[in-house]
Amino acid sequence: MRLPSKEEVLVEHSLMAVMGQVSRSHHKIEPVYKAGILRKRGFRPIVRGVAKNPVDHPHGGGGGRCQVTPWSKPAKTVPTRSIGSFFFILKSRKQRHR
Repeated sequence: MRLPSKEEVLVEHSLMAVMGQVSRSHHKIEPVYKAGILRKRGFRPIVRGVAKNPVDHPHGGGGGRCQVTPWSKPAKTVPTRSIGSFFFILKSRKQRHR
């Protein structure tokens, strides 16, 4: 039997098999051109928390609030490490670049 790769294989006569290639093997990497196609495939739209209002999400709103972690703790203005954890750091991230 000759395979699509031009390789010839000796196969027993009593075996049964289906020969061929998988069609549309690039199906998973095809670009999606509009949101309606994804909706037909069963995907719901995803809205970022930053784009929502403060009452709807901890990351929501833009004015007068600092950015927070997913657990609603301040992220940019306040250090998030506990005070005792600094004793366990042998080499900090800032020292690594020297």
